[in-house]
Amino acid sequence: MTFTKLTALAMTTALTATAAFADGHVDRSDWPESFTVGTASQGGTYFAYGSGWANLVAEELGLSGGGEVTGGPMQNMALVHTGEAQFGMTTMGPAAESLNGTNPIAPGLQMTNACAMFPMYQTPFSVTALRSSGIESVADIPAGARIGFGPAGSTSDTYFPRMMEELGVEFERRNGGWSDLGGQLQDGLLDVIAFAAGVPVPAVSQLEVQTDVNIIEFTEEEQAQIMAAFPVSQFDIAADTYTTLEADARSVSMWNFAIANCELPASFVYAVVDVVMSDNERMVNIHRAARSTLPENYDKNTVMMWHPGAAQWFADNAGAMISDDMIHSDM
Repeated sequence: MTFTKLTALAMTTALTATAAFADGHVDRSDWPESFTVGTASQGGTYFAYGSGWANLVAEELGLSGGGEVTGGPMQNMALVHTGEAQFGMTTMGPAAESLNGTNPIAPGLQMTNACAMFPMYQTPFSVTALRSSGIESVADIPAGARIGFGPAGSTSDTYFPRMMEELGVEFERRNGGWSDLGGQLQDGLLDVIAFAAGVPVPAVSQLEVQTDVNIIEFTEEEQAQIMAAFPVSQFDIAADTYTTLEADARSVSMWNFAIANCELPASFVYAVVDVVMSDNERMVNIHRAARSTLPENYDKNTVMMWHPGAAQWFADNAGAMISDDMIHSDM
């Protein structure tokens, strides 16, 4: 891609924001008084990460804002597209489906008013079972196993059942928030939880404290099979992510991006991106997955149009080469 120019309106607004940040004065006359970030269920990484950066932005910009429990990436695309939430978080797969009009929340609606804002982290797909179950590999999962796939419409629920079917696993599908599913696993109401979430997943970390678990990796053959069938890439869950792991665990992953309603003022989105992206240490203190929330990862978005304010921030601060046809414009 080559960065040529933003539309005249977006360039003027964003450059004004750049200059304003230099002397501490920003024209906030068109900014919203408050904002909401669509996250996912409690106990998952989206909720911890999203609530964290929402609170950080609210504090730094002197606004009222926070994270909101949602059904995850698919619902977040819908909420941000309609403007019910100013911001949200999504994964590349659900984003592509939403833009193509195949989001199950609103079939046929192309959710083109949700724009990319900044890169978050990769979402690994991993499987967890109680050690007492004897399940140590995907092949060990018995036919008819009760598997929790997360909230309906989440990245997990959208892709993990298909992956299990691809690997020949027969299962009963269960949905719910990650904290609830973790409790059901511990109580013997589920056999397996199939997580698609940034690591460490809070619900898994909590399970490790309360009982013995197996964090199940894919074999090389299973990993290759999944990568051939789905829009995922190779990923290793580092051994120090969980106390249960003794070595890196083989997995696959999808990239996550923060999203903004495309009609939000460019100077506002520029300011929000600046708060999140200018100090990675603060973000890592919110959640370790933010180690990948780095400016150079802007190029991992190959699906969504960029918000003009976000595109300008990455051009100014990361040397981003974003083409005009990947930047949202009302003109």
